[in-house]
Amino acid sequence: MQAAPPVALSTASAYPEPAAAAFEIAAALGYDGVELMVWSDRVSQDVDAVRRLVDRHGVGVSAVHAPCLAVTQRVWGPDPVERLRRSVAAAEELGARTVVVHPPFRWQRRYADVFAEEVRRAGEGSGVRIAVENMLPVVRAGIRTVPYAPGLDPTEVGHAHYTLDLSHTAGAGTDALAMLERMGDGLVHLHLADGSGDTRDEHLVPGRGAQPCAEVCERLAAGPFAAAGGTVVVEISTRRCRTRHDRVVMLAEALLFARLHLQPTAPAAPAQRSGADRPVPAPTRG
Repeated sequence: MQAAPPVALSTASAYPEPAAAAFEIAAALGYDGVELMVWSDRVSQDVDAVRRLVDRHGVGVSAVHAPCLAVTQRVWGPDPVERLRRSVAAAEELGARTVVVHPPFRWQRRYADVFAEEVRRAGEGSGVRIAVENMLPVVRAGIRTVPYAPGLDPTEVGHAHYTLDLSHTAGAGTDALAMLERMGDGLVHLHLADGSGDTRDEHLVPGRGAQPCAEVCERLAAGPFAAAGGTVVVEISTRRCRTRHDRVVMLAEALLFARLHLQPTAPAAPAQRSGADRPVPAPTRG
């Protein structure tokens, strides 16, 4: 029976606590690794500082999330291509196999023109997988807009590797199982979270929303995802937690959900015939 996919914790799941808190919590709860979200937290931008966290807590970096949020457009400089390249370099230095990246914003026209080629080149030149993530629209005053180029679904472009985010499928009203099928063997990274179907990016604890989180996990456990080096990352919002204890409880619940539904099922043993079912040998002539 094949091993279950590893489960890592996104440092974004500890927000507003810093990356250091995520490493501490991941170690305490028994997560298999950490996805490093590079953003305004200075430690997340400093490979040496992150390496010290790895050494202190004994939890490795499974993936690096490039600084491609609207609020991180100046992290590691204003050039999005350079930010992607630095993310790949950080992943190499930290021993992470995957870099998670969002599609370009529509206003990043030059970046959008070269994005697919840059992703391909960066992946081939480094051995790090650049996993492009599915996104969700922005809805304001009842008006739905798609701020990404060319759209929300990265499979429409065709990349080598993908990240499936279940909070984003919820907010976009996308069929998560259909997207999983479209991503196929290119799916190497799962952002495990839930959503109610609201257009907000909710990042609920898996099992608390309407997404098929359990079925997605079970399908990944039954397929080649783990053998191909795929990772499941808990990426939930705990920002409303008033205490560290409340945050830890939510992250423990999410980890338990992941472990439960990522267990590979052993192939069914052939049924044994009962004595009544066994064929009776033909009589022999004496």
